Amino acid sequence: MLSIIEQIKQGKLWDFHGGIHPAENKALSSKQAIKTAGIPQELILPLKQHIGSRGDIIVNIGDYVLKGQPLTQGDIAMCVPIHAPSSGTITAIEQRTTAHPSGLTDLCIVIATDNQDTWCHATQYPDYQDRDPAELIEAIRLAGIAGLGGAGFPTARKLQGGLGNVDILIINAAECEPYITADDRLMQDYADEVIEGIRILRHIISPKLTLIGIEDNKPDAIKALEACVNEDDNIIIRVIPTKYPSGSSKQLVKLLTGREVPSQARSTSIGVIMQNVGTAFAIKRAIVNGEPLIERVVTLTGEAFKQRGNVFALLGTPIAYLLEKFDYKADKKYPRVIIGGSLMGFTLPHANVPITKITNCILTPKRKELPLHTYEMACIRCSACADACPASLLPQQLQWYAKDKNYDKCEEYNLSDCIECGACAYVCPSEIPLVQYYRQAKAEIWERKQDEMSAERARQRFEAKQQRMDRDKAERENRFAKAATDRRQHMATAGGDDAVAAAIARVKAKQAAATDTATPTIKPAVAAAIAKAKAKQAASVSEEAIPDNSEMAALRKQRKLQAREQKAAKHAELMQQQTVTEQPPEQASDKKDAVAAAVARAKARKAAQQAQSSTETQPTVDAEPTTEVNTDVSVDPKKAAVAAAIARAKARKAAQQAQSTTETQPAVDAKPATEVNTDVSVDPKKAAVAAAVARAKARKAAQQAQSTTETQPAVDAKPATELDTDVSVDPKKAAVAAAVARAKARKAAQQAQSTTETQPAVDAEPTTEVDTDVSVNPKKAAVAAAVARAKARKAAQQAQSTTETQPAVDAEPTTEVDTNVSVDPKKAAVAAAVARAKARKAAQQAQSTTETQPAVDAEPTTEVNTNVAVDPKKAAVAAAVARAKARKAAQQAQSTTETQPAVDAKPTTEVDTDVAVDPKKAAVAAAVARAKARKAAQQANKVQPNIEEE
Repeated sequence: MLSIIEQIKQGKLWDFHGGIHPAENKALSSKQAIKTAGIPQELILPLKQHIGSRGDIIVNIGDYVLKGQPLTQGDIAMCVPIHAPSSGTITAIEQRTTAHPSGLTDLCIVIATDNQDTWCHATQYPDYQDRDPAELIEAIRLAGIAGLGGAGFPTARKLQGGLGNVDILIINAAECEPYITADDRLMQDYADEVIEGIRILRHIISPKLTLIGIEDNKPDAIKALEACVNEDDNIIIRVIPTKYPSGSSKQLVKLLTGREVPSQARSTSIGVIMQNVGTAFAIKRAIVNGEPLIERVVTLTGEAFKQRGNVFALLGTPIAYLLEKFDYKADKKYPRVIIGGSLMGFTLPHANVPITKITNCILTPKRKELPLHTYEMACIRCSACADACPASLLPQQLQWYAKDKNYDKCEEYNLSDCIECGACAYVCPSEIPLVQYYRQAKAEIWERKQDEMSAERARQRFEAKQQRMDRDKAERENRFAKAATDRRQHMATAGGDDAVAAAIARVKAKQAAATDTATPTIKPAVAAAIAKAKAKQAASVSEEAIPDNSEMAALRKQRKLQAREQKAAKHAELMQQQTVTEQPPEQASDKKDAVAAAVARAKARKAAQQAQSSTETQPTVDAEPTTEVNTDVSVDPKKAAVAAAIARAKARKAAQQAQSTTETQPAVDAKPATEVNTDVSVDPKKAAVAAAVARAKARKAAQQAQSTTETQPAVDAKPATELDTDVSVDPKKAAVAAAVARAKARKAAQQAQSTTETQPAVDAEPTTEVDTDVSVNPKKAAVAAAVARAKARKAAQQAQSTTETQPAVDAEPTTEVDTNVSVDPKKAAVAAAVARAKARKAAQQAQSTTETQPAVDAEPTTEVNTNVAVDPKKAAVAAAVARAKARKAAQQAQSTTETQPAVDAKPTTEVDTDVAVDPKKAAVAAAVARAKARKAAQQANKVQPNIEEE
């Protein structure tokens, strides 16, 4: 059986699966010889123009470079440098759009040419046959030569991989892509240099057989090559039938040798190496002439070009420069510029894209020449793509998986074996751009693999670091252990002991001695405190003494008091609720009434307790408030003094009243409270609250009077508490009112014991004056009328009880009113009219029955609430003062009746001096006090049923 080489020499050819026969359109550019494109003003050189990694930049912006000078360098086989295609200055190193289907940018070196085209020093190897193949391979790498057929694989790397493994060298001259004629014209015009380049390759690889595979549609190139080949070259020119894509590496190997390249493998794995015609030409220029790869042949074709053909274009030449120089006339409706042929090429986003090492054609078709792709339609599963695929793949399945992004399936169906020839898309009746799907899927798979490789490298680095750290740790521990061993040996030989062990022993000995003999050092102050504590503890244990819990007892006592007060407040609220049910609806609905009543009852109980504690004589107690007011004022001079003085006075009065009369006093106290609350009705809400409180207090006082006689002072003490809350409004006014109240109380007591003859005459006079005064001011007249009616009722009651002392009581206040009212004529007139009206009513009511008194008493409350609008604060102060005075007057009337005339003279003067602070207020307070005194005298003799009705 003949070998493969013998079969090839006999002229046997093989065939590959699939393939198509598209329109060639090569005649447009194959008739003219290769021209020189010239030097553009700017050259754009991408750093990566091949498969592999890009080199390191060795120039800077502003540097002047010569033609052929390296711009990058690299020490690895897959990295080839780039060179300056012409002399000039580097103006920029920046991102520019490159010739790639993605249209993305890449780092580029921009050179502004000087049109001098000055060469740098070149290294030539004319005697390459005497050179070592490795030296020539390195020279090829430094010349920056990569595969010019379109793949861009570094030539030096391919040659290095084929050393000693290859027996057949194939030169690819098929150039099967439509429109492209660069290799055809190169073989026609430079056949001798192409053959010389093949000889250099044969010298490096030393194959058994060299084949030039060329399609039968290039007869001129075939003739040119045959003319340059001799018998000693052992080069066979093999003409193959025209079929696309016979120029692909794997397909051409199959055609010429009958061998199939395995999946994801190179042709060198089966003993075959392949190089392109343009690569052989570049190798000849680099080795023999010393020229690096700085230019290549580019086909300019398409009906949009007026000057078509092939040109030597410098790498980095902008395509826009070539379009302009060779009369490009763009299609008016669909202008297109394609890099590559009609099947494997791609459309540029713009014309400012440079020529690179793998750019072999610029196609500018018109719309009629190369129809546009229509809309993609659904696959009809016709299998035409599978029949045309030269790699024997299943394009329709790959398209489905690529569209679904199922990249694992794509790899399973050998997507990497696709050469992207475009035969499947060419025959597809649905016009599906299958190659675009494959390119995108390949890019995604490549990116995933790069990520996996990066992760694997990171893992390896981490593991190497861990191993290094573990190794260093082990070495460090071994070093320390060896040092310790050496130290012990040295100590043993020297007769000593281990220094560390000796030090540890000394420390332990010191600690043991300290714990056995020495006592811990303690600071003197701390020691003294500890000693005192131990002494106290020992004394308490020996004497079995009980710990001092006085503070805790005080706290418990305080909590008990608070609990009692809360319980009393709750009880007061229950009483108030029972009271509210007996009152009119408009008063019972008020929430403030219940609150005020509860507070008043609690304060009353507190005052009763204080009254029982100290029940000494009245004169001594009376002398104290003045002094105490002055001393207490330091905290809050005005409010504290008034509150303290009034509280003390009320307490003394309550104690006195409890001893004198226990049955009749609650009625006396309850009615003033009601009357005072009616005066406060300037503000309706406050008046209602005060009225409810007063009524509740009256009823409670009556109940307490019947049950026990000890709780009587609590009723009397209520006004004091109430006064405290009211007086806080104005300290000055409260102080004046307190002083006036004290004087009036004493005067009322004196008047209760005086003669009764002068009262009728005094009362009879101002009848007319009342009418005239009331008309002047309606509000004051209403106040006077209400006060007069209340006082008249009181006078009638007093007239029935004691007819001997009443005139004297009435007579004296009249004079006092006159003296006080002189400051303000209007208020004085009002007070006088009130007094006279009350006197007349008292005379009338004395003659009438006593059963109608409760009804009469109920009226002023309502009447005063509607009419009085004088001043809420002043009225409250006056009311509180009046209640205190009334109680005091009742006590004094029963205690001493002999000293009345002498006492009367003194309060007048005192009132005058006190009222000087505010005359108007003093006059009003005086009038009210006198009325309250008379009422107190009447209520002292009033029967118990009358109290219950109120």
